[in-house]
Amino acid sequence: MKSDKEIKKEFLPKFWKNPDRYYATGVLKEEGFVRKICIICKKPFWNTNAERRVCGDPLCSGEGFGFIGKTPAKKEMSYIDVWLKFARMFRKLGYTPIKRYPVVARWNPTMEYTNASISAFQPYVISGEVEPPANPLVIPQFCLRFNDIDNVGVTQSHNTGFVMIGQHSFVPPDKWDLERVFSDIHLWLRKGIGLENSDITYHEDAWAGGGNFGSCMEFFSKGCELGNQVYMLYEQRPSGIKELGIKVLDMGMGQERNAWFTQGCETIYDATFPTVVKKLLSKTGLKIDSDIMRRYIPYAGLLNLDETEDVEKSWKLVAKRVGIDVKDLKDFMVPLSGMYSVAEHARSLLVALADGGLPSNVGGGYNLRMLFRRAKLFVNKHDWPVDIPEVCEWHAHYLKPIFPELVKNLDGLRNILEVEGKKYENTKKKSVRIVKKILKGEVSEKELLKLYDSHGIPPEIIREEFERRGKGIKIPDDFYSRVSELHEKKERVTETEKVEIPFSGIPETKILYYNNYKTLSFEARVLEVSGNFVVLDQTGFYPTSGGQLHDLGSINRERVLDVFKQGGMIVHKMKKGHGMKRGMKVKGEIDWLRRLKLSQQHTATHIVNAAARKVLGKHINQAGAKKTEERSHLDITHYQPVNVRELKEIENAANKIVGRGIKIENMLIPRNVAEKRFGMRIYQGGAVPGRMIRVVNIPRVDVEACGGTHLNNTKEVGKIKLIKTSKIQDGVVRIEFTAGEEVERISGEENEIFEIVLKNLNELVELDGKITDISKQLRECSEFFSVPLKQIGKTVEKFVKEALEDSKILKMSLAKKRVKTLKKACETVFKIWKSQKKELENMRIKRAGSEIRKLLNKAKRERIFEIVDMSRKEMIKTADLIVSSHPKLTVILINKNGDVVGMSKTKDITKELRKFCRKYGGSGGGKGSLAQGKINLSKLKRGKK
Repeated sequence: MKSDKEIKKEFLPKFWKNPDRYYATGVLKEEGFVRKICIICKKPFWNTNAERRVCGDPLCSGEGFGFIGKTPAKKEMSYIDVWLKFARMFRKLGYTPIKRYPVVARWNPTMEYTNASISAFQPYVISGEVEPPANPLVIPQFCLRFNDIDNVGVTQSHNTGFVMIGQHSFVPPDKWDLERVFSDIHLWLRKGIGLENSDITYHEDAWAGGGNFGSCMEFFSKGCELGNQVYMLYEQRPSGIKELGIKVLDMGMGQERNAWFTQGCETIYDATFPTVVKKLLSKTGLKIDSDIMRRYIPYAGLLNLDETEDVEKSWKLVAKRVGIDVKDLKDFMVPLSGMYSVAEHARSLLVALADGGLPSNVGGGYNLRMLFRRAKLFVNKHDWPVDIPEVCEWHAHYLKPIFPELVKNLDGLRNILEVEGKKYENTKKKSVRIVKKILKGEVSEKELLKLYDSHGIPPEIIREEFERRGKGIKIPDDFYSRVSELHEKKERVTETEKVEIPFSGIPETKILYYNNYKTLSFEARVLEVSGNFVVLDQTGFYPTSGGQLHDLGSINRERVLDVFKQGGMIVHKMKKGHGMKRGMKVKGEIDWLRRLKLSQQHTATHIVNAAARKVLGKHINQAGAKKTEERSHLDITHYQPVNVRELKEIENAANKIVGRGIKIENMLIPRNVAEKRFGMRIYQGGAVPGRMIRVVNIPRVDVEACGGTHLNNTKEVGKIKLIKTSKIQDGVVRIEFTAGEEVERISGEENEIFEIVLKNLNELVELDGKITDISKQLRECSEFFSVPLKQIGKTVEKFVKEALEDSKILKMSLAKKRVKTLKKACETVFKIWKSQKKELENMRIKRAGSEIRKLLNKAKRERIFEIVDMSRKEMIKTADLIVSSHPKLTVILINKNGDVVGMSKTKDITKELRKFCRKYGGSGGGKGSLAQGKINLSKLKRGKK
């Protein structure tokens, strides 16, 4: 198959050769537009000026942003008004305005973030598999793109986050009306914005992406591209080009661009978030020189890092055209660009975090962390009293008329960014240590990228450390864009293994377990057999998927070993000699106990997820899960580890849900119906394929698109017990738990562990009162000692035993201390143990001092060679103390076990020690000043005799 670029190149001439078919030429001619060819880019364009020879692209016209201070728009609009007025006009034209989709694109398997308005409807609406939420429709879709991050603030026109106003329709070929949809957008330019036809230039173009392509019309005015209208007409297949079953209108128009254009103000940021800019100017103390800005903006595009090879040269060129010294221009623009970047990045973070995104060092979270740290760098560099969460809050209140949801979780956003700020400060401290190691040499661009990618260290911090030591370092101007490219591919947390069996032409298997998990027997017909693998026309067996293990049971009394999905088929793996043939009628029986346990675990997963969201915040989403008969785990997106108190709160909240006896709704419904009824929260576990989707709804608790087996009522779960929590990667926390009868079994195991712990603790401490909530207190002990729960008994026994033995050596009597909790008892035992170890160490040091004096007295010719009564560890310490105070001495010590330690500050001791060990039946080695080995001590003694 050809690339998008190749397809576009191939079909542009065809579109241009027949413009009446691919563009709305009838409307254009009626409005007085004339078709011409640009003498520079050779692209066909339409304009009412018969004398014009160049298109509207600034690169061809050379006019830059000609609307600054003199916009031809007669309808000035605020950023908020652009959408409100657009929606009002298009509603009258027959379009339905709908709410934006989340910017975190969990429903879309092809992308991490929504990057265009049409992305909201990919892939299923565009393919015709699913009905759109309205048709035709308009949408204010917030989008994220990170490829221009280094241009933000510099060109005054770039953003990482923006609203693409979409005009969309999805119709069969016989209802496709190119003239009408083009007339509608032309009406917006004329009546909505208030442009004369003479102010508008249309470009004929093509678009390709995702296997689809078609013609495209761009619209410009005074050097500003206000939007473009794409007509998706074809699809590319391995067999060739084919017309799409439905024709798709994909008009994308920048809300920011339209607001900026109609206002004609200096920057896109002043037009997009004026209240935020005003507050930041007040906080930072920066002043805007409108005269310099008006002269700078028309040429700011020359600093676009995508289009310039020499940035310094471009700065000089811009400064010359502005009529100001390049240093003075930079001194004015660099801090101002930083302020605009802080404002812009804060807005992107606000929307992404509100929609469930989290900064991290993996996947799409990497780009969010990059945004935060870049904004933080500007704040720190200029020492501004600016709080990034507060800037996010300003944005939320300004955007409330069109995005009211953004103000609902500002406390959660602040918590996330405060933790992120602490991580950033820790990274800065770590960077100082790392920089010290690399100061001697030159640091390449590749190494800078590696330091950021591996350690999160921004290059600006590295440059600061170098400059403090009088050294320079060059940072690529497009550094952050390069970093973003490293993380374009989506990282998946969990995947289900697949086995491909050579079946073809078989219809989808009818699923019988969706409505009732108690469906345990069924009749079916064999559709296909391949060795041990059997496909039926319908089945009650659940296949391994979504983290849930498959059912077990039998078909015609032959044991089912495995069940898995392959496309729309469910494949059963049987024992050899199962005897099934195509067309045969069979009876299936499902193992009830396994089905019950797995259904309890899966339903418990949904409940724990909901409970975690209630306790930890609305940002919680599922990042992976696994369910077995005995226990399960749920991976959730969270910005810091979950502590024991929070874990207990989640467990309590989960069991309250269980106890309420809520009826669970299991339904198979069309995707668009599910989205309309429940919202995009149904995809919290990730993308789910198909026109029809299975939705599991626990009313007012949790709703998810999920194909697993589920109970009919929350009370059937019995009880949920959270076992432990751990951080499995940055931004993802794992909660391990169990449900049903397994809770009693694990509680019994915990009681046994508790008895062992209590018995050992009673040797040194006395617990005051009755111990309540054994599970929670054992977890606290586990956390204190940093060992798994199962090892707590042995761990406590070890510390108590050593403390008692050490007290005998020290000839100390230990009085029992009274404590109230198990954790306090563990802390007390550890404190006693540590204190005694310190006393023993002091004794050893005194003893070592005495030994050292004896050894120094025996030194001959700057050499000590002795057999000593010490452990290997003590020998190393003793040798180190000797050579530290007497650097000319070489020390070789041997103990009664035949351990050998050699140390020297004046030579490499390794070769000598290795030779010595070999001589006396052993071996040794080392590096530099320290070498170690083992010998046969009896051979040494015989040799001495």
